[in-house]
Amino acid sequence: MPSTRTTVRSDLQGLPALDVVVIGESLVDVVERNGRTEVLPGGSPLNVAVGLARLGRETALVSRLADDENGRIVRRHLDESHVRPDLIALSSRTSSARATLADDGSATYHFDITWELDETTALPACRLVHTGSIGSWMAPGTDRVHALLAARPTGVIATFDPNIRPSLIDNRQAAVARIEELASLVDLVKLSDEDAAWLYPKESPEAVLRRLLDLGPAVAVMTQGGAGALALSAGARVELPAATVDVVDTIGAGDAFMSGLIDAWLAADPSVNRTSSAAVQALLGRGMATGALTVARAGANPPWRHELDAYDK
Repeated sequence: MPSTRTTVRSDLQGLPALDVVVIGESLVDVVERNGRTEVLPGGSPLNVAVGLARLGRETALVSRLADDENGRIVRRHLDESHVRPDLIALSSRTSSARATLADDGSATYHFDITWELDETTALPACRLVHTGSIGSWMAPGTDRVHALLAARPTGVIATFDPNIRPSLIDNRQAAVARIEELASLVDLVKLSDEDAAWLYPKESPEAVLRRLLDLGPAVAVMTQGGAGALALSAGARVELPAATVDVVDTIGAGDAFMSGLIDAWLAADPSVNRTSSAAVQALLGRGMATGALTVARAGANPPWRHELDAYDK
């Protein structure tokens, strides 16, 4: 039986330089829809990596998969979306999430997941590193994720989406502390209104974002479902309504939104003030576009660059 202690390579000689490294879980979503069950690739970090690769960003995923049928489903999906698989280590089984859809297209999840990273896991050269969801706050892997973000080279941007799953959290206080620690290390943090309500009950969206900004990020963003999205920085407050779209389901919508934010950050002129109203507006607009295209079709199926370009015209 192959070892599950696979060292992740710290260099990728001979391959194009990376725009983004995404760290976190990859799994299969077992989706119940109209009396049928589908097994689809999933996991928030995986979805973000796929979204970025489809937008033309050279992207690698630091994750774990087994050499089983579910793992092969995920690997095919990564390959078809042009995500580099070089940093995926071997695990004993592929994690899963059972997604049940409501009439409005929203999804609830029940997870069968473990998360760890080898202590030798290293961050390859890249422009930006993203982490989020279960892989960012679930032990034991969370400690290595924290260490990688804290030790990243000067000039490497970091982004974070906690994407909280309360059913997987045994110690709320420890989880909040870890989420705040990670938020203090990054340049951009994005969360949903549901995340905000769990983290800081009874606080307004703006109060939550200001609390996060005080931890250190340059920009804090909150998605609010049908109400749109809100973003704050030290010098700007930007709010956009939700796009008018026929929602098929919301699976992967927040992850597609995150991919859009990251893509816009990478596309901006480095000399631009990231906290200005114009810069924050550009970030939020790109996130809204990628999210809207994703909810208009089934599953976590973020847009390709040509689709986003056509939508933006």
